[in-house]
Amino acid sequence: MGVLSNIEPYGVFRFFEEICGIPHGSSDTKKISDYLVKFAIDKNLRYIQDESNNVIIFKDGTAGYEDSAPVMLQGHMDMVCEKDVDCDIDFERDGLRLVLEDGVISADGTTLGGDDGIAVAFALAILDADDIPHPPIECVFTVDEEIGMLGAAAIDCSPLKSRIMLNLDSEDEGYLLVSCAGGACATCHIPVEYENAEDDHSVVKIIVEGLTGGHSGVEIIKQRANADKQLARLLYNIGRDVPYRLISIQGGLKDNAIPNKAEAYVGIDPEDVDNFVKSAEKNENILRHEFGNTDPELIVKVETDLSDDLGSYNNADDVQNDMYGRTMINRVMTEKSSDIVIRSLMMMPNGIQKMSNDIEGLVQTSLNLGILNTTEDEVTASFSVRSSVQSEKENLIDQLRCVSVSAGGSLEVQGDYPAWEYRHDSPLRDIMVDVFEEQYGRKPVIQAIHAGVECGLFAGKMPGLDCVSFGPDMKNIHTSRESMDVASVQRTWRYTLGILEKLK
Repeated sequence: MGVLSNIEPYGVFRFFEEICGIPHGSSDTKKISDYLVKFAIDKNLRYIQDESNNVIIFKDGTAGYEDSAPVMLQGHMDMVCEKDVDCDIDFERDGLRLVLEDGVISADGTTLGGDDGIAVAFALAILDADDIPHPPIECVFTVDEEIGMLGAAAIDCSPLKSRIMLNLDSEDEGYLLVSCAGGACATCHIPVEYENAEDDHSVVKIIVEGLTGGHSGVEIIKQRANADKQLARLLYNIGRDVPYRLISIQGGLKDNAIPNKAEAYVGIDPEDVDNFVKSAEKNENILRHEFGNTDPELIVKVETDLSDDLGSYNNADDVQNDMYGRTMINRVMTEKSSDIVIRSLMMMPNGIQKMSNDIEGLVQTSLNLGILNTTEDEVTASFSVRSSVQSEKENLIDQLRCVSVSAGGSLEVQGDYPAWEYRHDSPLRDIMVDVFEEQYGRKPVIQAIHAGVECGLFAGKMPGLDCVSFGPDMKNIHTSRESMDVASVQRTWRYTLGILEKLK
């Protein structure tokens, strides 16, 4: 007997426990995909399994609903695999060890995979039941959502007739998600040239660090300092006080993370080093004043003794020490290249560009300079661009392209995914609000997210799609402390059935 066998609705928890017994981490979805196919075969239901292991299962409408508009139930079958250090679970071989305590389900030492196993369980329970009234159903199970929504990007939507979609990939009961940002990674390529430095030039390193950082989607609204942008600002302002030549600049590791550290190497006359340090200190005070609330640990450091740091430049053979122990360098960017890089970085937009007029407190359009890097012939600046309005996202990309081309370079765009725009007229949302009020006695919270979800990809492929995302309460997803509330699952199940009943 399973851990969840005695919990109603029995079908939902039976399927959820079966799913937890099958390894189904991201990039390891073949077994769970085949499990869904076997279910469809056993139930004599039409199905499609594609090369990516996405699965679609079709079921006719029940009596009285045969001619109703079809409804898509959608969730992803992969889970994030995280575990405690002392946990012996092998995610590629073992199932999860479920724990039920005080009405809360978790897994011993690992993630639970309620995100998004509960969506799969809901869909299977509906497909399996003979006593649930519903329109024609198209259950869409995608793979690899957690590593870039790869399944949703790859799936062929042409077999789908639905223009109504219930996405079950939210973790807060009582909240209806109705819009998300589209996005892209845009990388500016700025060509640079190097030349021999003056014989008596020194090298100093300037560092901005201690920033708070964060996720460039959900935390961009907190207006935290961006280390890459603030370093460019420092270099621009210091250049007003002291002449120098840029050698290299780098910062950040991911385009979708607000960078908390950035650094640059500059070539400078030894007599100007002290003034460079003083100018950096002056500008540090300005930054600490501006970002004292959001980034209280922000500091600016200037290192003038780089004897242990020779390998940080492109070619350590170009570095030597002067008689005072300060590092010398034989090659620096040309004055023109140095100026173009700093001015271009200053001109590139960053942060919140527009707030939504439809949903209070929602960032509508933003971008984040996440990665700066220098190679022997170019400086690259990689941005995560987001907007819930497709045209505004495209406009930001065009702005970055203009800056790049003006600097003699180019723009590269990758990973473009569409926005899920807010619908002022949404019959599905209206029905879901009405059913929620009937069952809960209060209104649900209508929300949007400034990040990408699978709904955006489906909305981009299926014009006119009316979509809402919802789900039961889950906590600490993507960690070994992940948990799911049983009572919330039960209420969300009743809510789902109530929605299907109204979609006649």
